[in-house]
Amino acid sequence: MLLLAFAGVLLLAVLVSALAKRTILSTAVLFLVAGFVLGQGVTDVIRVDADTPIVGQLAELALFAVLFTDGMRVGWNDLRSAWRLPGRALGWGLPLTLVVTAAAAHWIVGLGWAESLLIGAILSPTDPVFASALVGNEKVPARLRHLLNVESGVNDGLALPFVIVFLAVARGSEDLHLGELGLEIGLGLAIGVVVPLAAILLERSRFFSASPAYEPLNGLAIGLLVLALAKSTHANLFLAAFAAGITVATFGPRQRAAFEHFGENIAELFKLAALLVFGALISPAFLGEISWPGWVFAIVAIFLARPIALWISFLRSGLDMREQAAAMWFGPKGFASVVYGLLVLESGIGAADEIFHLVALTIVISILLHSSTDVVVARGFDEEAETPHWHGVLRRTIRPKRSGRPHSPEAQEADAAGLDRPDRSDAGQTAGRSDTGGGSTPRSGPE
Repeated sequence: MLLLAFAGVLLLAVLVSALAKRTILSTAVLFLVAGFVLGQGVTDVIRVDADTPIVGQLAELALFAVLFTDGMRVGWNDLRSAWRLPGRALGWGLPLTLVVTAAAAHWIVGLGWAESLLIGAILSPTDPVFASALVGNEKVPARLRHLLNVESGVNDGLALPFVIVFLAVARGSEDLHLGELGLEIGLGLAIGVVVPLAAILLERSRFFSASPAYEPLNGLAIGLLVLALAKSTHANLFLAAFAAGITVATFGPRQRAAFEHFGENIAELFKLAALLVFGALISPAFLGEISWPGWVFAIVAIFLARPIALWISFLRSGLDMREQAAAMWFGPKGFASVVYGLLVLESGIGAADEIFHLVALTIVISILLHSSTDVVVARGFDEEAETPHWHGVLRRTIRPKRSGRPHSPEAQEADAAGLDRPDRSDAGQTAGRSDTGGGSTPRSGPE
């Protein structure tokens, strides 16, 4: 029944995907709502509980696939040259978001400080998957897209140590196992770098060569090998995934290009399947178990925690207010928070069930809000949308005719576009901008 439900909703998502791309309709919301409608307490088509193995497995695989493909979008050189803004978001924004969220959990819901810090760590990572219209829109400034993409890819792994430490504190454990934690992180990074690098070097050797038909499977094989090794050695799975993606992007641009489209489709399938199952968990009875302070906490966690943290983080950063507001708003909670919430639920601590309810509610509200507003915010960066349609017509109408100058084809094109023709004295300056499309300002690269 779960497979049948997923196939049916997937077909519906494909049929409405063109509409969703240009409106507030979101395929992520479609799968979440479908899971809720098909879940227990509504139609009872899908019967899953939080401790059902497929729930955790799907969430884990989806997060791994998303981080692997996210890492492929940037290479090491890109990270080094454009680390200033993501560094602020990760170095200041992540811990501040954790603290503000923990304070809300302690003073609004009444959780102890250990449990409050734990829920703050769970909800501090962000996920750009639910704001794809913003991250994937080339009209949005490159530095903002780069900021959100790098931040969301790195903060999942950075939040995990905090989750593990605060979970140990909430259990009352005196030994926080910091040595084991450091080993998991180190192994994850090592696997994420060594495995892809070895695979790329083998393909470049004179003994091996991938056929065009099998080239897209190279990235899949690398990802599966990283996943298997990380699972078998208990390494940090998510840091391994992101490090592997970055390694492929840095040392194997041809492998990245071959796998890019195929990999994004795989990540999308895992993401949508996980959303369907997660939506089935959020039954009416589940929502009814959450008290009104829990609802207030969820609203505060979304509307105040990240905006306050990033406002402080970007003081004197040079980021304009529109870009800063977009970064402050788009802190959607996603698969990392789902996985960490399930980890807490399986831990058996006293407040595990309450923490999972609060995490699930916050994620649901975040997906509904952020997936429905990414298109609207992205359109705000569309410079053409800001220029009235009548502007060019009016300018062509009132421009006086110029005499005594040859009407070249370039000049005709400039007149048709409503632009002033440059003087010949400016030829040197114009020539220096010819590659940007007739003097238009080139899009700035990541800062």
